[in-house]
Amino acid sequence: MQAQHPVFFTGAGISTESGLPDFRGPDGVWTRREKGEGPVKFDWNDARPNPSHMALFELQKMGKLAFLISQNVDNLHLASGIAMELLAELHGNVTRLQCGNCGFKCDNFPDLTVCPICAGKLTSSVVDFGQPLPEKDFLDAEQHSRQSDLFVVAGSSLVVFPAADMPRIALHAGARLVIINQGETPLDKDCHLRFEEATGEVLPAVVRMLREMISM
Repeated sequence: MQAQHPVFFTGAGISTESGLPDFRGPDGVWTRREKGEGPVKFDWNDARPNPSHMALFELQKMGKLAFLISQNVDNLHLASGIAMELLAELHGNVTRLQCGNCGFKCDNFPDLTVCPICAGKLTSSVVDFGQPLPEKDFLDAEQHSRQSDLFVVAGSSLVVFPAADMPRIALHAGARLVIINQGETPLDKDCHLRFEEATGEVLPAVVRMLREMISM
């Protein structure tokens, strides 16, 4: 309750309850590949926000979400009601297009190929390996990480850079670091509070407790 600028950072682990695979969890994409198993089949269009996404939305409504940084491209944060100005999608969004010239973003319509701002080419906003992160999202994420006094990681193994630099920036700036993740992360020894459970077992319960404390 005392945090003045709480920032949340989400990875693929927050979306597993929505039917989307993570990468390094027990049934993750890379885990299955290392076992010689085929990938989990899924459809982005079938995914819906789960209780963890809705818990973050509740924090926004309560004024307890200063900013949200996500590695996910599944659009579930926006679908849950998170305000666009409070969200940095570092790896893009499967439902949105981006202009390669001016950075303008918009919803993906099949016949929309030219940017209405600068006439540049509109392409998928999803960031492929080796491509730079969207500049505005990255700068916003850095700024809020530095401002954070409480930084909560939910469902990320923190091994994909430069996104994984954000909790390190927050720690260096003096923030308290909380990690919720099934599986080890490089910052486990540096965090102030560690949960091994799934995000769906932690975030909704924490928000309920916070709501009760505020209403007392």
